[in-house]
Parts: sequence; structure tokens; C-alpha cells
Amino acid sequence: MEQRLAAVLAADMAGYSRLMEADEAGTLARLRTHRIELIDPAIAKNKGRLIKTTGDGMLVEFQSVTDAVKCAVEIQQRMKRRNSDVPEDRRIEFRIGINLGDIIFEDDDIFGDGVNIAARIEQLADVGGICVTAAVATQVADRLELPIEDLGEKILKNISRPVHLYRIGPEGVILPASPDEADAKRAVCKPTIVVLPFDNMSGDPDQEFFADGLTEDIITALSRRHELFVISRNSSFVYKNQPVNAREVAARLGAQYLVEGSVRKIGERVRVTVQLIDALNDAHIWADKYDRQLDDIFAIQDEVTAAIAATLPGRVEAAQRDHLSRTKPANMVAYECALAAKVLHHRSTAADNNQAQSLIDRAVALDPGYAHAHAWRACILGQAWVYGWCADKDATWVEVNAELERALALDDNDADVHRILAAVNVNNNELTMARYHQERALFLNPNYDLVVVQQGELLTWLGRPEEGVEWILKAMRLNPHHPERFWSHLGKAHFAARQYGEAIEAFMHLTSMDETQHAFVAACHGWLGDNIAANAHMEKVRTLAPAFGIEPFLSTLHYAQESDAQHLREGLVKAGAG
Repeated sequence: MEQRLAAVLAADMAGYSRLMEADEAGTLARLRTHRIELIDPAIAKNKGRLIKTTGDGMLVEFQSVTDAVKCAVEIQQRMKRRNSDVPEDRRIEFRIGINLGDIIFEDDDIFGDGVNIAARIEQLADVGGICVTAAVATQVADRLELPIEDLGEKILKNISRPVHLYRIGPEGVILPASPDEADAKRAVCKPTIVVLPFDNMSGDPDQEFFADGLTEDIITALSRRHELFVISRNSSFVYKNQPVNAREVAARLGAQYLVEGSVRKIGERVRVTVQLIDALNDAHIWADKYDRQLDDIFAIQDEVTAAIAATLPGRVEAAQRDHLSRTKPANMVAYECALAAKVLHHRSTAADNNQAQSLIDRAVALDPGYAHAHAWRACILGQAWVYGWCADKDATWVEVNAELERALALDDNDADVHRILAAVNVNNNELTMARYHQERALFLNPNYDLVVVQQGELLTWLGRPEEGVEWILKAMRLNPHHPERFWSHLGKAHFAARQYGEAIEAFMHLTSMDETQHAFVAACHGWLGDNIAANAHMEKVRTLAPAFGIEPFLSTLHYAQESDAQHLREGLVKAGAG
């Protein structure tokens, strides 16, 4: 049991019994549509947490009174617009009450005087209106431009003391003129994905909780990815135990991609299957299965969730890239420009970097508040800085840092922002600050393969390469379709751990190697005493970088311990680089 101060929003549908008597199926269908398209997104947008739903009402908790009131105003304003062409006797309308008080939290439910008051004052609200207590009105009066009417003290049922109430008129509040258009734009800007409840194929009712828990964990994990818009659990679980047509469900929920799967218990093992569907084209993009020993059901749930959550975004991004290859840049929205810029960035050539800069500049211009785009602009400019593809390196570096500051100010909860900040700090040999941002990125998204692999890189620089190897291998397990450069990170970690054979094997997975990778392989062979192979790789280094020298090369690396730098220096000398 936990007790804390929170804002509670209680909502109730006016005329519920009358509408159900007149058209039960139609009323439920329209109510479900309002929930999916309007109410649930408004709650999520304003950082609310849906605690409980009844047939005609709901309780929602907010950490901020302002967020609770903004959510209520948005719901009532948009419901009024939706009802404008609906006959009065068929309109779905709500009363809303908001209270601020001490709430008792227990078993995913809330109790206490604060909840009771919110429920009572909701009954006193006008149809389509909002009623709040004095504690709420006082906090929002100076923060939001609201018409607030003093209703005086009221006696509420089963509440011993009078409660001072206020009426908020949602019609007087200025919100974006066309939220429906804003929602549509969001759906275009980011790929929208819905995770349907996984089927329990075991015939064992005890496995139902595992299937539901797995679904909820996947939704939660995917929601941490800022490049995806994930339909809420409440919307997707409407389809539990129902025959589903992927195209119809996606159309109703406004989703481009649909995830479905199943759980089957076989003796002492459990098999989880999952597939990703492009609902617009009715095409299967990716499918996989996970077989695990049934010894710790919760550990299995965590492991499978991590694997699916790490793989899915990459498969969605690949599908989006295929679509973008057929789209002219002039028709791209901010998200699409950023995605196309990332693709070019990963090619690591001067020409591609130049095109990437143009696209990421367009993304920032289209949506100046898009933190992810600012972070990637810093990354792309940083690549130009590293490889010398910029006219003024000092000015470019200033711009890189300025972009990261903007990204951080816009969204401190984007794992990619902190990931890129960590990388920039590593490049600047500020490893303490790099650790802070890296740990923050891991906290925000522990299953993001790019964050996980970077943890391995950072540990290697810090002199803990054995741990680094484990993190890099974990990133590879999380994303079996990982970028090829992961092998390079693994090779460097193995080298620092004095595991030369494993290092060479990792580097050999690369389609082609640059001078840095050839230098590491040469050093490996140098320590192994294979002079022929070492000299062959040093020849490759000199061909690719005629001015190569050991000390200038070491200055581009970021070892925290001199012993690690000396280890590489000696390996290169043994390979004939000296």
C-alpha cells in the first residue's frame, strides 16, 4: 500500500442507460471508437495513467494538476466538435470532475477521500463540462487561460465536510484549432504500431497471465522508442479473444503495423511466436519464434520481451526505408527526412554525409521541436567533423554541441539524445560525462541495441573490455539484424581483453575493413607472432592511409588507461608499424 498526493480525474458518460437501451451495440461501438481515437490518446499525451474503467466511466491519475485539466478540456472540446452533426438523442457526452488530494495506491487501484471527492463532484458537473475542487482551481488559475466560475461550497454524499467547487468552461480555453489534423500528422510523421494480445495456444488457463503479461511488456518496451507511436494497451486489448482482420483493426486504430503472436506450453518448455505485419499492404515483414525452458516464467517473459522489443523497431525502420526509396524528398515529413538522413549517415561517405545534412536540415525546419532530429543532426555533423568533411572544423564542433543542447532541452527522455551525447563526450575524451549520458540512455531504453553496444564500447575505453565484450554480444542477441560495425566494436573489445584469436575472428565478419580495423588485426597478429599476416595487414593500412603513424593513430582513440594504449602500441610495433 502506497499513499501520495495526486490529481484524480473522474469521468462519467451522461445518459448511458438511455443510450444502451436504445442501441446497445451501436453505443458500445461508438464509445470504443471515442476511447481509441480521442480519450486514450489525450490521457497519454497529458501523462495520465488510466486506473480503472467501468461501463460508462473511468478514473485517471495525473502527477500534475495542470495536465489533468488540460486533458479534461481537450476531451470535452473535441467531443463537442464530434457531436456537432450527431442527433442530440444519440450524442455521447461526458461529465468530468477533478480533485487534488492524498490517494492510496494498492494492487493497481486507487482509494481514499481524494478519489471519493473526484467521483462525487463529477456528478455535479454539467453535461460536457468540468467541475473541480478549490485545490485544483487555485493551481491552474495562473497557468492556463481558463474561464473559472465559483460554485461555492457544496455538501457531497458521504463526505463529512463541505467542499468548495468551481466550474471550468472548456469552450473558453484555446487549444490547437484542429487536433484531429494534428493526430493525423503525427500518424504520418511516425510509424504507428499496435500490439494485439498474444494468443494462449496451450489449452492451459494458467498460461493466460503469461500471454497477457508478455503483450503488455512488449507495448511498454516499444513505447520507450521515440521513433514509434504505439497504440495503448487499453485500445489493443479490446480485440482479446476475438477473430481479427489485420487490415480492419489497423484501419480502426490508425496503425500502419500490427504485431501478433502466440504462446504455447509444451511439457517443460514454452514457445513464443511473433510476427510483424504491414497492415496497409497486408504483407508479413518479419516473424520469429523463441523456445525456452520453463523454469522461471518471469525471466522468460523479460528475455523474450527484450528480444522482440529490440528487433521490431529495426524491422519497422527497414520497411519504412523501402517505402522512402519510392518517395521524393519534397514530399517527406520530418520523421521521414530524419530516417532517410540516418540511412545516408550509416553509409559513411562524404557524398552521403552531405545529402544526409540536407535531409536532416529539412527535418529540423519542418518540425523545430523534434528533439530526435536535432540529436541526429548533431550526429551527422559529428561524422563530418571526425572524417574532415567540413570546411571549418571548429565551427562544426560548436554546431554539434549546440544541436545536442537543443535536443536535450526539448526532450531529456529520448534515449537517442543521451546516446549521441555520450558518443560526443567519448570523442572529446570526457569519459566521466560520457558515462552519465550512457547510463541515462540505458535507463531510458535498456533494450535499444545501439545503446547496449555503445555500453560495450565505453567499457572497453574505460579498461573493462571483458565486460565490454558481454555487452556487445548482448546487443547482437537483441538485434540479430545488427549493423555490421558491431563486429568491429567486438574485435576492439576482444583485443583490449588480450583475446587475439577472438578479435581476428570478429574483424573477419566485416565485408571490408578501413585502416583502423586493419591496424587492430595487424596488432593481433603481432602479439600472436604471425609476422606474415601482421605485415600483410600493415601493408593494407599504408595503402589506405599513407601517412599512418602509431602516435597520431593512438591519439584518435580514447583509452582511459595508459596500459591499454601501450598494449596497442606494442602490438603495432611487433606488426612492423614502427
